[in-house]
Amino acid sequence: MKRMKRMTSRAGRRKIVFLLHNAYAIGGTVRTTLNLASALAERHDVEIVSMSRHRAEPRFAIDPRITLVPLVDTREGSADLADPAYAREAVDFPAADKRHHQYTRLTDLRARAYLENCDADVVIGTRPGINVYLALFGPRRALRIAQEHLRHDAHAKRLRTVLARHYRDLDAIVTMTGADAEVYRTRMPLPGVRVVSVPNIVPEVGVAPSDGTAKVIAAAGRLVPGKRYDVLLEAFCAVAAKDPEWELRIYGGGAEKERLQGLIDGLGLAGRARLMGVRTPIEAEFAQASLVVSASDAESFGMTLVEAMRCGVPVVSTDCPLGPAEIITDGVDGRLVPVRDARALADAMLDLILDDDLRRSMGAAARASAHRYDPEPIIDHYEQLFAELRAARPGRAWARQREHARDWARRTVRGARRRLRAWGGGGRPELSAARTRTARET
Repeated sequence: MKRMKRMTSRAGRRKIVFLLHNAYAIGGTVRTTLNLASALAERHDVEIVSMSRHRAEPRFAIDPRITLVPLVDTREGSADLADPAYAREAVDFPAADKRHHQYTRLTDLRARAYLENCDADVVIGTRPGINVYLALFGPRRALRIAQEHLRHDAHAKRLRTVLARHYRDLDAIVTMTGADAEVYRTRMPLPGVRVVSVPNIVPEVGVAPSDGTAKVIAAAGRLVPGKRYDVLLEAFCAVAAKDPEWELRIYGGGAEKERLQGLIDGLGLAGRARLMGVRTPIEAEFAQASLVVSASDAESFGMTLVEAMRCGVPVVSTDCPLGPAEIITDGVDGRLVPVRDARALADAMLDLILDDDLRRSMGAAARASAHRYDPEPIIDHYEQLFAELRAARPGRAWARQREHARDWARRTVRGARRRLRAWGGGGRPELSAARTRTARET
């Protein structure tokens, strides 16, 4: 019986490949991809392909069961830098993707060579431009899946047009939230392509949960305008006025650092609100706080919210599109407030600061709620998706072919109408003039 189970397990193993922009960098997509890849490595052979490599070792630890394959080495002294194709801009990677300037013709060629010779059963892209590579060059025998770590509406209109053309050749689009999946279904119809939502894995961490006694509010994320740390600092002014013992710690790096430090100084919060820099893993810092706050204008998922909840810390977040409302149950394991409303943000923080029992009960509820993001149920969701996509492949291929035929018919009809209008004189002035003269002569 044991031997039969082992044989069944081996027979069910797949080779799964993830395509990443840069597996050697720090970023939310890198971290969530590594979490998913590590969980899948329990059951399958997993490979991560990094489009570029800028340092010797990855910033995040990579599960030793995972094979890491860098395509273009950009480190000083690398032979890739002397390749003539490295000096030319990318052609296949879409210019509408904001990272186009980081791609070269060498990346195009390496990505194409890898994908055309790939023996994977499943290939998963993790950003729009890379998903275009997957649509263009991905092995047809494999399931080709595009993950969308950004919201549909976060993409420029020009990029969405490109994606609508290429995504129809994939097997599935996976968004991080149900709300975003619905947006894709409504605004980017893709016949024969499954559009589903599967949340990110946020595994348990080896830190003791917060006891809710530290007078510390934490926030984390890139220091960029969309995170609205200016609104958070304005709200914290009201908190500091009511309870001067509490402090605010903001973790992360980015272009807004100097402006935010100037704002801290201008608001008289020096020593009370501090920019802490990048920390990884962030859970160790969250466990030292009693409250975590997000003032973002938009979140495709809200990784830091779940990480805080894992540490038994209640979260106060703006009810921004699209992630927070799917993560936080308002009044149970955290609070949701309107976007860009500093007063509402301050009031929600003060409700929890001034009520120790409420803060601790919400922290306990948050920790329990975070189990929704355990690896097992999410991996089961992916396994089910793989099986359904494989079983439904013939039907989806037929749906795609039918839509291609309809597109061809629509283009043919439009072309015929244009020719008829031209024959009527709308498009060829010489014919129109000739017909006018004939009319006058008769």
